[in-house]
Amino acid sequence: MQEVVPVNSTQKNSQDTRLLDALGAGSSSTRLQAALTVGTHADPGAVDALLARCAIEPDFFVRDMLTWALTRLPSEITVPRLLAELRSGGARARSQALHTLSKIGDATAWPAITRSLLHDADDEVARSAWRAAVVLVPAGEQLTLAAELATQLGRGDRTVQLSLSRALVALGDVIEPVLRTGLASDDPAVHAHARATERLLRDPDAGFDEAQRIVALGPERAAETAC
Repeated sequence: MQEVVPVNSTQKNSQDTRLLDALGAGSSSTRLQAALTVGTHADPGAVDALLARCAIEPDFFVRDMLTWALTRLPSEITVPRLLAELRSGGARARSQALHTLSKIGDATAWPAITRSLLHDADDEVARSAWRAAVVLVPAGEQLTLAAELATQLGRGDRTVQLSLSRALVALGDVIEPVLRTGLASDDPAVHAHARATERLLRDPDAGFDEAQRIVALGPERAAETAC
């Protein structure tokens, strides 16, 4: 029978320290593996290290794994820390905290999705706020949220506009009145964005690029060029 060698607390603390240090390694693959391991163990003691890394992590896939690791921890531990990041963190910290809150889905975080976050000057923060808002919005407040989101129609490049359209469409038919307001706008960018969003609402399987193309060319001309 194989002898089981006990691991004393000093050994465990040393292993934990090495693991948390690996979150800041120069290699993104090492950081990814470290985040996976931390999440697998789901140790609440790692929450500060995970949040600190979220605030500066440049690699998208590592950030996603850090978020997964945070979702593995009890929400009563993570949510208050994430809300603190929204108040005091830099742009990346705020964006990642919002993304993580949307994955956790704890409705108590809704009051923290403020108008200033929905209108944040940093596109990544705003996009994360839009996604979190449509996940956390309480029943009965969807129309108010839709009206707030619709004030951003026409903002940014294709990626930003697609994020906003997806957030609006996720709210469902309640967005129709605010889209009509956008369609009546004298701003060509707002009008086109509202029209493309309306097409996505009617046909969720339609691509955003295709919706924009149809808006730009008109249905008949778009059909001709598609042949």
